[in-house]
Amino acid sequence: MISVSNLSKRFDSVQALNGISFDIKQGEFYSLLGPNGAGKTTTISIMSTILEPDGGSVTIAGFDLQKDPTACKKNIGVVPQEIALYNELSAFENLLFWGSLYGVSKAELKIRIDETLKLFGLFDRKNDKVKTYSGGMKRRINIASALLHKPKILFMDEPTVGIDPQSRNLIFEVLEKLHKEGMTIVYTTHYMEEAERFSDRIGIIDNGQLIAQGTLDELKSLSKMKETIAVSFVNLTDSLFEQISKEWTDLNRVENSIHFYSSDIKKDLSILILKCNQLGLDVIHIEIKKVNLETIFLNLTGKQLRD
Repeated sequence: MISVSNLSKRFDSVQALNGISFDIKQGEFYSLLGPNGAGKTTTISIMSTILEPDGGSVTIAGFDLQKDPTACKKNIGVVPQEIALYNELSAFENLLFWGSLYGVSKAELKIRIDETLKLFGLFDRKNDKVKTYSGGMKRRINIASALLHKPKILFMDEPTVGIDPQSRNLIFEVLEKLHKEGMTIVYTTHYMEEAERFSDRIGIIDNGQLIAQGTLDELKSLSKMKETIAVSFVNLTDSLFEQISKEWTDLNRVENSIHFYSSDIKKDLSILILKCNQLGLDVIHIEIKKVNLETIFLNLTGKQLRD
């Protein structure tokens, strides 16, 4: 459905993209993750025809982006980071304007607007000016405007930033519905739990390059990370740490606690507690730290997502 090959883009002295390549299958939910400035929004902007690349190629639904951008635009819906609505117009009037740009007939467009407003729980407020809406309601209309022409592909650049829980949950329900119906969705987010919840595959971008991609399980395998049993003790001395280090080699001391690294938590936890008891170590707290997308991301990039 989407093919990106050796894409590059420079802004003055900054190399925003440096030969990035990936493919996205039809009906796939593909999330792009990366720290600020990594190249996520630049990638989305090029794929959605907003920016021109310096090099490389993009194919959208079988059409070459540079040779036939109009055909590409007909197949995509775009939800930008910034809300693109007219505050003095009503929700209905906003959607009528944006939908008309895609050549949908007025009669058909009115039907689709009503359907979309009901989908996003805003039908009863359709004649109210957008300036009276909350931030979450505006976000919902912003997404609705990208769906009116029934695109095959939806690009979403951080669509849930700064919104209330009710709006976020409603957007999640819509995303799950669209994904189930077979829409291809390309999604950037700062929220790891969103990427974990929805993604078929995840691409991690850093410094303008795709440094890893795959399913969550594939990324876990790629990172070679192990789950952690973090154990805090009352009486951890250097000599006791030295003794347990002879019994368990893959570990790390953090003040009065030890991080034991394990490939099989269920098996190793009971063995570990028994060894601690045998050595006379008084355990005061045990925490299981599983490998998740956030720990994988930190391991691969060395950065927090918001860095």
